[in-house]
Amino acid sequence: MSHPVLRSHDRDLASAFDDQADRFERAPVQTDPAALAKLVAAADLPPDSLVLDAGCGPGLVAEALLSAGHRIVGVDLSHEMIDRARRRCDRFGDRATFLLGSIHDPQVGAFAPFDASVSRYVLHHIQDPVLFVARQATLLRPGGILVLSDHTTDPDPEARSWHMRVERLRDRTHTSNATPGELADLLTSVGLESVRMMEETFTLDFDEWFDRGSPQATKEAVRGLLLGGPLAHGFRPRQQADGKILIECWRATARGIKTGR
Repeated sequence: MSHPVLRSHDRDLASAFDDQADRFERAPVQTDPAALAKLVAAADLPPDSLVLDAGCGPGLVAEALLSAGHRIVGVDLSHEMIDRARRRCDRFGDRATFLLGSIHDPQVGAFAPFDASVSRYVLHHIQDPVLFVARQATLLRPGGILVLSDHTTDPDPEARSWHMRVERLRDRTHTSNATPGELADLLTSVGLESVRMMEETFTLDFDEWFDRGSPQATKEAVRGLLLGGPLAHGFRPRQQADGKILIECWRATARGIKTGR
């Protein structure tokens, strides 16, 4: 049985993403075709792989992988996200399956073993990242590939603490970001090998980013905290002459292989 705190957090996640599904699906950082192409390239999957899309959202990653010739089982806690993923990927027919629920559910295990598992922008919503990654590894065949992609944070404790405070005030479902090294360490901690990682920058528009969140504070309060903080790796705001705020972020994508039987 799941821990009651995890069940409560899952309910919060489902509710938050039901509410923000439309804005999320149109968000530049989510829909960027170049970033999606880089993710598919970094995954470097064998042809016609059966891929678990863990936390599939509205099917943006699934669509990119399906277009590259793979088969997808997507799972998400949000009913609205699953509906959108099904509509988005309907043209791929039975190559795409989308399930409402958690990757820990037996319905997901029924499709195993997978050739690969991918999650993008999911880890920072997870209360137990090791458990989340370990479950994905369990569902892979020997030789299967696990890919984690998420925005990262600074290893300096003060900068990291400030970054997490901003993130949590903007989104009540935010848990914590990993550093680039911690992202790779997650893969080795569950027994994966041949780990490799790439990191790249992307830019957030503060207003667009805040407006699709699930805030616990006003926009003015979060803006003030953002502009008054230290410069952190992975989260560096800069205010333009017109008052607009852009945030330079770093996204890391880590890939590992499951060995053994």
